[in-house]
Amino acid sequence: MPQLIVEADGGSRGNPGIAAGGAVVIDESTGLVLAQIGVYVGHATNNVAEYSGMVAGLKFAVEHSSDDVTILVRMDSKLVVEQMSGRWKIKHPDMAVLAAEARAVIAHRTVSFVWVPRLDNARADAVANRSMDLKESFVLPAN
Repeated sequence: MPQLIVEADGGSRGNPGIAAGGAVVIDESTGLVLAQIGVYVGHATNNVAEYSGMVAGLKFAVEHSSDDVTILVRMDSKLVVEQMSGRWKIKHPDMAVLAAEARAVIAHRTVSFVWVPRLDNARADAVANRSMDLKESFVLPAN
């Protein structure tokens, strides 16, 4: 079955502070990066930024693939992975809204969430940092 990989990350300079999420969407079969998505959040916590990057990556993956494509979300945020997998409760209201948005986006899709070490998430981290530096959101499609 075809699969897309969403590498997602987020950061906040100050926590809370200037915040952004980042996502890299990859075609697993070819290794081709389909898009890099930066989501400027403004003043927020790291966790809100992490969720924002994940949601943006999921939206792109769902909008640019057929219903039979599965999605693997790779993040270095144990909190987001465990909450989206249903193993941990979501207590923060801002994160609950973002988690509900993510669930609405993926609705009937097969989506898995996996934790990865921070060093294995460098691409998404770089996209989040670029969005923080620019103080704007962006989508860079594959070349």
